[in-house]
Parts: sequence; C-alpha cells; structure tokens
Amino acid sequence: MTAGSGKVLVTGAGGFIGSHLAEALVREGRRVRAFIHYNSAGRRGWLEASPLASDIEFFSGDVRDFDSVYRAMEGCGEVFHLAALIGIPYSYLTPQAYLRTNVDGAYHVLESARLRGAENVVLTSTSEVYGTARQCPMSESHPVNSQSPYAATKAAADQFASSYHRSFSVPVTIARPFNTYGPRQSERALIPAVIAQALSPAAAVRIGNAHPTRDFTFVEDVVRGFLAVASGGFTGEAVHIGSGVETSVSHLVSLVARLTGAGVKVVGDDERRRPESSEVDRLLCDSGKLRARTGWAPRIGLEEGLRRTIAWMRPRLAELRPEEYRV
Repeated sequence: MTAGSGKVLVTGAGGFIGSHLAEALVREGRRVRAFIHYNSAGRRGWLEASPLASDIEFFSGDVRDFDSVYRAMEGCGEVFHLAALIGIPYSYLTPQAYLRTNVDGAYHVLESARLRGAENVVLTSTSEVYGTARQCPMSESHPVNSQSPYAATKAAADQFASSYHRSFSVPVTIARPFNTYGPRQSERALIPAVIAQALSPAAAVRIGNAHPTRDFTFVEDVVRGFLAVASGGFTGEAVHIGSGVETSVSHLVSLVARLTGAGVKVVGDDERRRPESSEVDRLLCDSGKLRARTGWAPRIGLEEGLRRTIAWMRPRLAELRPEEYRV
C-alpha cells in the first residue's frame, strides 16, 4: 500500500508498541489517526507528551464497542490493530475481560475493515500462542498450543483474521512479534520489572522461574518489523518478528545487574510464577520469512537495548513501585 491511500488507523496507539509505531508512521509522512482508549481525563497514553502529537489525529473510543471502531476507521485505508489486554497473570483472574477485548476487539476491527473496504489490515498476534517450543527455532508453521487465557484469546483472534481473509477477502496480515522490550514498557513486564528492582535501593530482584528462555527484540526493531510486514505482500499470512537469539531469565538478570552496576540479590517469588502447566519454558523465533522477503533484520542487540531501556528508566525510578508485583 502506498502512502497516498488515506489515513492509517493505529489501535492501542497510546500503549508501548503502539505509540512507537504511530510516531514512526508520522516520520514516514503518513497521516495517522491514533485510536486511544476512552478515559474521562482525555489522556493519550504515551503519546500525551510526544513531540509529534500535533501531527497525529486522536480518536477516543473502545475496541470492545463496534460503533467506536467503525467510526474510527472512516477514511482509513490501512489499519494496525494493537489494542489488547496483554498481561498474562491478569488473564488468570479475569479471562472474560480478555475475551471481550482481544477477541471481540479483533472482530470489530475485521468487520469494520470489511464494511469500510480497508486496503490493508495488520493484526497483532504474539509468540505466546505457541506455548512451549516443540522445535527451535520456531517458524510460522509451529503448532499452536495456548497455555494461558491471554494466549488463547490471541490465538482465537488470529483464527478470526484468517477466516475473514478466506471468507470475505479482507486483506489482513498477522504480525507475530516475540518478546518486545524497550522504553515505555510497563514494569509489569519482565525486563522493566527486573531493571526497576535492580535500580531500587534494596537491589533485590524478585523473579518467578529462572529457567525459561525468551527471544527479546528491541521495540524500534519490532516497529520496523511491523512496517515491513505491512508493505511486504504477506496478505493472508502470519509473519514472525524476532531476534533469533535465545536468552534465559537468569542470564537476563545477570546482564541487567552488570549494566546497572547493581549488586543485586535474586529472590525466588512464588507469586510471580505461572501455574506449572501454564509456564512457557522456551521461545525462539525464526523470522526467516520476513528477512528473506523484505530484508528486515534487527539492528539493536540485547545489551544495547538494555542500556537504552535502563537509561530511560533511571530518571523515572521515583515514579515506579519496584517493590510491588503488578499483574
């Protein structure tokens, strides 16, 4: 799709990845409509203080509401759907909320795209849909085996997307990033939680299981991946975005300790452990499809990405509550 084909709608634009993506689209010269979760204060999430905010059109609504999504999509030729409930621990407590946001939200985007005649829809998935890796690295043909309510709702949304492409020819692509990290990520997530604890006076890092491995990719590289997916001719397909580097939780903690200069004490915390059968022990991305067809490759390694994230978080430590476990 070319830049002249109408506005670009980004749902979840006030969030971690969504805000970076909205800004990247503006820098490319695109006309961006940012779908922000309605709140009475009119806050715009991470785009509130963005230097590019004046170049963005803001729309307040709720992806659980079809009318909101349908109105937001008017005049938009391209849609990046990122709005979702993403916290895995919270999905154990309120599975229905995840159904309404992640499954209903995806349906509202897909049906609105069908009715509006959208030219390109990118729906955001997650590597969590696979559960623990059965073979590594993991290509797009890896079996789906969701091990949490969150993962199940994302897998359901993916299936809805595939069905809308096959049934109604909606031009949708599923972008499936592995573990994204970087500035603006909530300390509910692993990397900012570890950094916040390492920077705190107590320097005690509480973690759940130390053995699982993940494929961490810096947010700037993930955003470039989204843009490559959107322009790469992948309609009807799922496409992985990931570094192809496997890192254990224990090694990650050691890296953060070295980069922060903190003499951290690692403490096992049962509250932070997933239910035994729900723990995803291993994830490792094969992004060969994206690399071969678009030339995309990650540019920022884990150490450099952690340095940038630490530098962003350090002056904000007073705003954080590292001693608390957030679901």
